[in-house]
Amino acid sequence: ILALWMARALRAADPHGRGALLVPVPLHPARRRERGFNQAERLARQVGRRLGRPVRTDLLRRIRWEGSQTVRVRSGRRAAVDGAFTLTGPPPPVGLVLVDDVWTTGATARECRRILLLAGALPPVRILVAARTLRRRPLKADS
Repeated sequence: ILALWMARALRAADPHGRGALLVPVPLHPARRRERGFNQAERLARQVGRRLGRPVRTDLLRRIRWEGSQTVRVRSGRRAAVDGAFTLTGPPPPVGLVLVDDVWTTGATARECRRILLLAGALPPVRILVAARTLRRRPLKADS
């Protein structure tokens, strides 16, 4: 159902298919072995199937993983993904849509987009996510 909603959102935001190629955010190989699958890849494949768009799982590679992002504060998330991704080759000369499961601070997706653009990907590199977390506000101390 998430992929269906994502496909609808992408079709509405990109009706002419300028973001023709879907690129899932990769997991580090150790994390993928631990989990058994890449949730972003599964979503990208389902969105691609629904929209008739190809998926490239071999373009980006995660070369460093320092544990779950869920326990990090915003600045820690950015530091944890800085330099964590690399490209396996030049990006193709088509529009790209980066696919991820959850957007919390955006650090992971932004780093992937930065790497793609530095390597010559056609701007804009769009980002499609299944969910976005709510910003947490600090609790006020009771008086």
